[in-house]
Amino acid sequence: MPGAAAAQRVPVEEQSVAVVADPVNLTELRREAEKAAKDLEEATKALEQRRAQIRDSEKELSAKLRQLQEAERAFARIRQPLSDLVGLLYQQPIGGDVTGFLSGESDADTLRAMTGVTQLVAERQRILDDTSRLQQERERLAAEAQELRAANLLSEAQMAAEIETLRARSQKIVKSLTQALVKLGVKIDKKGQPAGGCDPTRTSSLTEFPNGLIPQAYLCPLQQKGNELRGDAALAFISLNEAYKRRFGKPMCVTDSYRSLAEQQSVYYRRPGFAAVPGRSNHGLGLAVDLCGGVERFRSPEFNWVEANGKKYGWIHPKWAYVSPFEPWHWEYDPKLGSLL
Repeated sequence: MPGAAAAQRVPVEEQSVAVVADPVNLTELRREAEKAAKDLEEATKALEQRRAQIRDSEKELSAKLRQLQEAERAFARIRQPLSDLVGLLYQQPIGGDVTGFLSGESDADTLRAMTGVTQLVAERQRILDDTSRLQQERERLAAEAQELRAANLLSEAQMAAEIETLRARSQKIVKSLTQALVKLGVKIDKKGQPAGGCDPTRTSSLTEFPNGLIPQAYLCPLQQKGNELRGDAALAFISLNEAYKRRFGKPMCVTDSYRSLAEQQSVYYRRPGFAAVPGRSNHGLGLAVDLCGGVERFRSPEFNWVEANGKKYGWIHPKWAYVSPFEPWHWEYDPKLGSLL
């Protein structure tokens, strides 16, 4: 009711307070981790493209060398009989008197024979010249192939080293992020590390999973025991929670966060009209929380504060929750808004 809502309003100056910088800037660490992951992904793709180019260039060179070898074999098949014939002609002089040929008295047969020999010798020489040219071309291509392979190996080694550096940088940032989460009270495993789902670089993989069927390994626990969200939403909520604690002296109260499909079905049948159809809820995407501790009361100081400051962390109160169904306790993380922070 508009009148009741107006009566519960608090002065504007009490609705929002300056957000004090977090002792640990999770938003900045998240941005660095995402950028490092993106750089690593792009470098890896560039290396794969380079390897494809290398394979193509080597195939092309190999094809040229095979063609030259085939040409050499073809010339060899022609050259040998021709060389044998020319050699035989030299060993067995052409019929007719050579003296007569020298004195200009050779008959027509002798002249034709001499012309044929001259042509054979010229053809033999042409084949020898072509063979020499082919050999030089083969040597040139072989040298080119050797230089190309050396350059390719150097290029690939340099790119691989760059990728390894980027991978180490990404791992270092994620490690810093997880250490920060541990300091803020996020649940740790037996090895002393937060859940792998807190790694914001894994968020893109979540599109593979249906609503309510996100594997445990892809969920990040909150400071509020028993609650968890997908990585980017969890990091943003933890930062919001820290700011809330500085304002109200206590952590945010959470009654619900990620819901599996089975849990969503249970809520849907127990509270008809107050839960989304199973498989369509943002709770099943790890992007929504239900709050208590005062936030669930419309226009309470806690509600007004979260409404005024939540967007600074990517968290909003969706329009539908103001009216139908009226759910002041329901808040959602907007990935597009969060990515701009």
